[in-house]
Amino acid sequence: MQFNMNRRNKVPRYKVSRLGDKEEYPFSLQFYLTPPIENISLIEFESFAVDRLKLLKVVENLGVSMIKGTALYNQKLEAELKTLQFPYHALLENDYDRRRKDHISHFILRLAYCQTEELRRWFIQQELDLFRYRFTQLSEELTKRFLAYVNLAYDSVLETEKETIGGDLPLLITSISTFHIQVPFSDSVDLVRVKRVYFYGGYAYVPQQDFLVILLNNYRTRLSKALAITARSLPIIQTDERLQPLLSHLSHAYVGPDYSIEKNIGKISLEQIDAVMKSFPPCMRQLHKALRENHHLRHGGRMQYGLFLKGIGLTLEQALQFWESGNSSKFDKGYAYNIRHSYGKEGKRTDYTPFSCMKIIMSNPPGQGDYHGCPFRHSDPELLKQKLQSYKIPPTGISQILDLVKGMHYQVACQKYFELTHDVSDIGFSLNHPNQYFVESQQLLGGVKEMKKEQRQPENSQPKYSNQKSVTTNSTLSSSNAPEEMELEGLEDYFAED
Repeated sequence: MQFNMNRRNKVPRYKVSRLGDKEEYPFSLQFYLTPPIENISLIEFESFAVDRLKLLKVVENLGVSMIKGTALYNQKLEAELKTLQFPYHALLENDYDRRRKDHISHFILRLAYCQTEELRRWFIQQELDLFRYRFTQLSEELTKRFLAYVNLAYDSVLETEKETIGGDLPLLITSISTFHIQVPFSDSVDLVRVKRVYFYGGYAYVPQQDFLVILLNNYRTRLSKALAITARSLPIIQTDERLQPLLSHLSHAYVGPDYSIEKNIGKISLEQIDAVMKSFPPCMRQLHKALRENHHLRHGGRMQYGLFLKGIGLTLEQALQFWESGNSSKFDKGYAYNIRHSYGKEGKRTDYTPFSCMKIIMSNPPGQGDYHGCPFRHSDPELLKQKLQSYKIPPTGISQILDLVKGMHYQVACQKYFELTHDVSDIGFSLNHPNQYFVESQQLLGGVKEMKKEQRQPENSQPKYSNQKSVTTNSTLSSSNAPEEMELEGLEDYFAED
């Protein structure tokens, strides 16, 4: 991936070329072969990246919870593409701005997701699923034109050629009206395993519906190589002091309500904490239980749980009382200072906001004697299973959650936990924040919000969520909130005393 750099201010410059009035992006999908070199503002740079992260998060959630390619799956994904202003028609629609955004945003996320093998695998899987959806929307004629556009030397098999080959072609080919594609044997290995191709004259003849497998493998290979090249070029890009923080935070970023105290102050009193614990997500439920049993949390737990309680409405005075009663043997002036610091009353006077799911999953993993972190991300599978059993989760539900955890879909696993503990079949939102979990639970339990009730399956039935093998750092990469991450830099000593 190449960037032209202005040596004076080191601002990346992008340029999208056009041939006269002909747009560079004639299709609503592409292999992203040519990096952009157009000038764009930092605001546009960030907004494009945020929107594509939102889109890929939806792609992942839909891919885990629904069967890819079904009418409902396509309907939901098309709606999201429209909402986020990305191309959604398979036609050669006159929509340059959307295709431009799609192209540039893809390359921006390459910069953020090329940094580790785990991030690369997640990015490739979601981009492949997005490509699959878009390709299946193409007509037969547009498919031929797209293959020519990306310089794939695959020839379609005409009816006259089928007759020439004659009776050697099985009914699989001759009885289907759609066209077939002649590809080299080496490109059809995956289909050979499942006997979905016919060989003649050294070539494989692939029906259009199965050709997608070959095309996706081609795209995966190209994208994997491109990410490796981008990773080698990344140090040059990171010399830009304005881009470096954005790229660092994009891979575990969050955009959504900040759950600041001003919006929720007084909603939950000190006396109500034990009563409303049923609306706590597992990460906070675990911290609450540890505090009650041990009368102490180490600094990681106090940071995570303290800001969560602040977000659900605990005032500064109530927080001081809560931590003094919970840590009676260790509470001192240092604790009080740190609590006041988190409420913006000391130090830089920053009103710190609660940690998002991505912040909890991607940073400060728990060590021995710690109780913070995400149980789905940081717990041993057997211990997680025991914990879910203690929460009275049915065996089929535990299997579904463990399958999601195995696939590294941690936030989707938490969504499934929400469904099982609230007896609903679909929560109707993507879970991105512990305080979001609490608010949604309280609304549901209080009758403010209604969701579709779960149709309980027999214990020997198949789970709703299949164990799909896509690999991801987590289940819901939302979007970028660099200010939230940056403000936490001033909180290094918050609750630092053990």
